Amino acid sequence: AVQHHHAHVAAVMAEHGLDGPVLGLALDGVGLGSDGAAWGGELLWVAHAWRRLGHLLPLPLPGGDIAAREPWRLTAAALHLLGRDAEITPRLGPLVGEQSAGTVAGMLRRELNCPPSSGAGRWFDAAAGILGLSVRQQAEAEAAIALERSASEYLAVNADPVVDGLWRIQADGVLDLRLLLTRLFDLADHGRSAEGAAVFHLALAAALSDWVLQQPGNLPVMLGGGCFANRLLSARLTQRLSACGVQVFTAQSVSCGDAGLALGQGWIAAHWPELESQAALPLEEIPCA
Repeated sequence: AVQHHHAHVAAVMAEHGLDGPVLGLALDGVGLGSDGAAWGGELLWVAHAWRRLGHLLPLPLPGGDIAAREPWRLTAAALHLLGRDAEITPRLGPLVGEQSAGTVAGMLRRELNCPPSSGAGRWFDAAAGILGLSVRQQAEAEAAIALERSASEYLAVNADPVVDGLWRIQADGVLDLRLLLTRLFDLADHGRSAEGAAVFHLALAAALSDWVLQQPGNLPVMLGGGCFANRLLSARLTQRLSACGVQVFTAQSVSCGDAGLALGQGWIAAHWPELESQAALPLEEIPCA
């Protein structure tokens, strides 16, 4: 009865005793969306009711759930999004075999068993795959952890790389990171994978900040979902938003991931009469401030 990403944002609100309205960035690997699709990179308006303001550009998942365990498939998906399908087999064949790479390339071209996902976790997997940090994962979040470690080690001894212009926010609220993918492929091709990992984190933090700051009202921002276990992303995003006068709230005593969902679900259930009264209103008539 409670949408997954609504619960992620509500868990942060409950922990900090906030009633809203707020903006919520809910970033995780996957959660069922209200349209039946795989969500996970969401910008939400939340009071007690909620509204989806935008989402990450969906990545196709060749093979479905198996793509979350094999970042090379997300690398192929990234090439497909960039219109570079002809590179899939030459780039990935030496890593996974010509037949496997060719099969995935064909699936992407024909849109066969390639469900789209807006999950932020899949963008981390794609970046790790592009940069050669992970081909297949042995444990959950292994690729994302390797990506964060590489970025942190790079930033410890180097100046921040320039990331301006590596994203676009579409009129429909979709956050498009294809320019970032192009940059990562370029850095990988020049043997600069650690720099690429840093670019990914800083560009994502800047893009998310830009996304939030385009919304009216200067509302407090909740950071929820398992991707915010990434300390580098959380710190850089909080720093950017705070510098612009935006209040940022994160999970402290409760998990930012699915282990904290029950708190958000309970908080929403406690406000169910208010939700039911708002359910009869068209979305545009639910107060936003």
